[in-house]
Amino acid sequence: MPDTPSETAPVILGDEPGSFPHGVLADRHPAIIRQVREAFPYDPARHRALDALLANCTEGVIEPLPADAHDRDRWAAWGLAEYVGRSWFDVPWLWAESHFYRRLLDAVGYFAPGAWQGIDPFRPAKLAELDAPETAEELTALDGLAALPADEQLRALLHGSLWGNRADLSFRLSTAGAGAEGAARALVADDGDALLSLLPPGGRDGTAGTLCLVADNAGRELVPDLLLVSHLLGHGSIGRAVLHVKPYPYYVSDATTADVLDALRRLIAAGGAAREYGRTLWSALTDGRVTVRAHPFSGAPLPYADMPDDLRADFAAATVTVLKGDLNYRRLVGDRWWPPTTPFADVTAYFPGPVAALRTLKSDVITGLDADTEAALVASEGQRWRTSGTHALIQVRS
Repeated sequence: MPDTPSETAPVILGDEPGSFPHGVLADRHPAIIRQVREAFPYDPARHRALDALLANCTEGVIEPLPADAHDRDRWAAWGLAEYVGRSWFDVPWLWAESHFYRRLLDAVGYFAPGAWQGIDPFRPAKLAELDAPETAEELTALDGLAALPADEQLRALLHGSLWGNRADLSFRLSTAGAGAEGAARALVADDGDALLSLLPPGGRDGTAGTLCLVADNAGRELVPDLLLVSHLLGHGSIGRAVLHVKPYPYYVSDATTADVLDALRRLIAAGGAAREYGRTLWSALTDGRVTVRAHPFSGAPLPYADMPDDLRADFAAATVTVLKGDLNYRRLVGDRWWPPTTPFADVTAYFPGPVAALRTLKSDVITGLDADTEAALVASEGQRWRTSGTHALIQVRS
């Protein structure tokens, strides 16, 4: 990574039994294959392909893409030739995870002509989240948000976006009590004020800027992201938003354009304040104030330090780019064993413009902690705090 001491921070691999990355490759990926098998009545050919992928990713080696793969050249540029013939456990964990999902789509016929072309193997789970009673409760809670001062509304929505499917927590932040205190304790870094200062009501110097939001998960975790964008548009904090999603189904629940549309329809169908947020977004999409982009690099197995020039220009033009979620954080700072006190500003110095990370911690990589915070976390939880999903951060490099 440019201008950072990356040679002192080893790339995270999945080769150590008992480690979190090893568990993902050895246990989670087989479980995902089983989940996908059960989600649809796939034909025998699809079942054989899934069985072959299961054997390959747990006991075999990385193989070339089929000769007729539409993205064969792209994956060659992303390092496939370097890793062919090596165990999935002996290559960078970020690369191995990303390539697993690419091969899973091959196995279910997502890219090939035929009945299963374009069918998202994770769609049933995504829709189930949108239809869950908890989602209805969270959307109903929006009706009470209007009674709060504007700055408290924004902070609540920001924390809703941060926590994703724990968004109900965010709507208690403005009240005294355990909810607010617990949320504060769970944040290992909080640059929320710095982020909001980049997006003031009415814009900066009276000019509303552009927000790039790099989305993470679909379903209940995408809904709060859309609410935040809608609020910022409605209050003039931004004049335009660019929502970056995945070009195809990825990491089980990562958002695609279809998932954005499903979430938007869910908002409008909910009624009340949720409907108004949804209508604001619908209007903004139709008149160009909100744009959805699915750049091929959004599904790349590489850090954002390696982004192509057109994507770099997109981020450079933004008032701020907000990257949501754990995977985007790994790609932003580099999926390495950084010392936790490594400055966030140092590892993101390459990024072309102001950048913010909103992340619930679900993997080992971490930067930007002060020494006392790290010591307290280790003393109370060992290393579990890195992967349990019970802690979060907001980090900004302006």
